[in-house]
Amino acid sequence: MLVRKNILKVKPYVGGKPIEEVRRELGLKEVIKLASNENPLGASRKAQEAIKKAASEVNRYPDSQNFYLKDAVSRSLGLTPADLIFGNGSDELIDIIIKTFVEEDENIITSDTTFLEYEIIAQVNGRAVKKVPLKNFKYDLESIRKQIDKKTKLIFIANPNNPTGTYVNRTEVGRLIDDLPKDVILVIDEAYGAFIDVKDFPDGLKYIKNNNVIIMRTFSKAFGLAGLRVGYAAANPLIISYMERARQPFNVNLMAQRAVIAAIGDKEFLVKTRKVVLDGKRYLYSALKTLGVDYVPSVSNFILIDVRQDGVGVFKKMLKLGIIVRDMEQYGLKNFIRVTIGMPRENKRFIEVLRRVL
Repeated sequence: MLVRKNILKVKPYVGGKPIEEVRRELGLKEVIKLASNENPLGASRKAQEAIKKAASEVNRYPDSQNFYLKDAVSRSLGLTPADLIFGNGSDELIDIIIKTFVEEDENIITSDTTFLEYEIIAQVNGRAVKKVPLKNFKYDLESIRKQIDKKTKLIFIANPNNPTGTYVNRTEVGRLIDDLPKDVILVIDEAYGAFIDVKDFPDGLKYIKNNNVIIMRTFSKAFGLAGLRVGYAAANPLIISYMERARQPFNVNLMAQRAVIAAIGDKEFLVKTRKVVLDGKRYLYSALKTLGVDYVPSVSNFILIDVRQDGVGVFKKMLKLGIIVRDMEQYGLKNFIRVTIGMPRENKRFIEVLRRVL
């Protein structure tokens, strides 16, 4: 065979449909995308200006060490540059982490309903994954702890979790870390941490002094830079130094570096983004209750909705009416759809179409 056997077992990640594809396939002029948890405001104007200025330099390779990017982000977080590593989105960071720490005969633990790339990237690398069911739509950390064996090397936790929007609190995370064997690494993915509106959410950065805790964050969501693909991991400098050995050079492009440096200084944009998301969430909760439609309370910028029928069918019907949501078949939630919180006009149109479809 030409291909490695484990590759044949991989089911590729299926992202939300692009607006252009839906317009082309269905001949629609107006399409609203609420499928990929993107920022409905777009990107910060400061970031956009930085991208324009960087355009004249794209004939040059970017800084392979991300010096100015590390400096700017570390100062914004109260860390040192040695605490950080950057990647081409969180996907590459997951790959780097697995390649760096997990031997061929070791295993990884995560949930059975969470960000799909944890399992997909592990499969591509030929690593075993143990999946623990959610409990009331949230990570069951106690059951995860019980699954740790002598061959366990990594635990992936998305907090908040995608696609459920639920979270594990400070006490639960602290208890897991306290019980964690020293040779097992806990990876906490905080991709949606900027949207948190609860008081008991754990700040993962407080745990990185431990030699076996890695925190992942991204600039794709709240910062509106999904198209540039840039994220980072924070950990003890020793852990970061190991990961740097597995990182490809020039993995964060020039425009992405410049855009992030500009974006993290635009505090007003983040405040506005949070307001749009939190106000939109309240509207959608109220509208869904009026429709008699159940949903999972979320601390993120999306809501998991129980349509009580074939979710793929609902997705397809909404698509024909110009609304892109995410069906949850790939996650094993066949009667659910996931909707990203958009601008007020988009949220209203989503409810109108959902009412019509249901």
